Amino acid sequence: MARKYGWEVFCIYDGFANLGKGEKKFLPLDLDNVSRIYSEGGSILRMSRFNPTKSEAALKKVVDTLVSMGVTHLVSIGGDDTAYAASRVADYATNTLGLSLSFVHVPKTIDNDLPLPEGIPTFGYETARAVGARVVANLMDDAMTTGRWYIVVAMGRSAGHLSLGIGKSAGATLTIIPEEFPGKGKIPARLLADIIVGAMIKRLAEGRAHGVAVVAEGLLERIRTEDLEHLGCLDLDDHGHVRYGEIDFANVLKKEVQIVLDELKIKMPITTKDVGYELRCAPPIAYDVDYTRNLGYAAFEFLRNGGSNAMITIQNNAIVPVSFKDIEDPVTKKTRVRLVNTDSVSYKIARKYMIRLDPDDFDQGIEFDQIALASNLPKEEFKKRFQYVTKY
Repeated sequence: MARKYGWEVFCIYDGFANLGKGEKKFLPLDLDNVSRIYSEGGSILRMSRFNPTKSEAALKKVVDTLVSMGVTHLVSIGGDDTAYAASRVADYATNTLGLSLSFVHVPKTIDNDLPLPEGIPTFGYETARAVGARVVANLMDDAMTTGRWYIVVAMGRSAGHLSLGIGKSAGATLTIIPEEFPGKGKIPARLLADIIVGAMIKRLAEGRAHGVAVVAEGLLERIRTEDLEHLGCLDLDDHGHVRYGEIDFANVLKKEVQIVLDELKIKMPITTKDVGYELRCAPPIAYDVDYTRNLGYAAFEFLRNGGSNAMITIQNNAIVPVSFKDIEDPVTKKTRVRLVNTDSVSYKIARKYMIRLDPDDFDQGIEFDQIALASNLPKEEFKKRFQYVTKY
């Protein structure tokens, strides 16, 4: 679209990494490069985790490199970290150096956790959800065929949107996300295990010895450090901080679930599966093809009309820029993270379809008797042991 209006367009490789080193690594974008790109996965721009906000020197180097390249308008594409970096670069360029660089951010992350209005996704999320749902649906069939349970850990660093979307779309037995446990306090690994085992017991009472539990990876950072140490899964860096990236979260859950099953003398084959990287570069579904074209057009229109320092959104079929200041967390000063609204209709419906122990399951009656029998515990002991999970 920009070229239709006579603008020169370049893509800058590797995010802010090369700019931060003063290197001009870019590719002129013309029709030959992008005419059919909408049907492909991945990114010709590549990516990096370089953070230009760590020092003023890095910010200055990025801005100086952009200016030396003759860049007048910059479009950043990514999640909350990229949005924050773009906002800081924009602020430094305009307010510290007094330059006339215009910036716009396009919300892209499969985590779906940028602060857009509820119900409006970030691009990439719907494709990742669709691909993930197909994987989990296949595992549901395999679980039934082989008589086993799967514990699936899905990507989602801070929020449970992707896990919940995959679990709901695939009809997984249950999904567990961080937002179920409000506050920032740590939770015991046994709580997660008991929620999963409670679902297993309830399924056994129905005559079904199989299922799939989808768990958001962000829950790993909520587990108590002493529990990770007890399970032999703790890995510390030189400063004594937990290396969460080195921990096999699915295996952590499997170990704790197996301990509970052994205590109850329940035999249940368990297999683990991580669903993550295979979702990130999948070819986009039709929704995202259409959505990204709209966002790209909207971003250009915003810049062409003199706009700057905002994240572009489309709301009620209209282009609505949201200023960088309005997506800033007032406490951390970084980009706000949109969490799953557990009071929403969508979440409540998802919970209704899950197989989990509910308060009603502990009412005296035939169903309660059957569930307690499947747990291999006396009724009162079962109630004492598992009723607490219904608070979540």
